[in-house]
Amino acid sequence: MSIAVDLNRCQGYAQCAFLAPEIFTMHGDEALLYDPDADEAQREKLAQAAAACPVQAILVDAVDEPAEAVPGAR
Repeated sequence: MSIAVDLNRCQGYAQCAFLAPEIFTMHGDEALLYDPDADEAQREKLAQAAAACPVQAILVDAVDEPAEAVPGAR
C-alpha cells in the first residue's frame, strides 16, 4: 500500500496527524512528514485520515492503481 500527499495542496490542518499519528507527523506549524509505505494493517486509519483532509491532499494507493482501473488506459 502506498500513500501520496500533495504537499502543495496541504495546508497543515493536521487532521491526518490526529487520526493516524503512526503515519503522519507535523514538523513545526506547516511541514508534514509521513511514511509513504504504510503497513496494510493501517488501511482503515489511512482512509479516515484521507477523508478528514479538508483539502483532499492525501491519496491512498495512488501509485498502485492497476492500469485497467484507469479510464482510457490500455
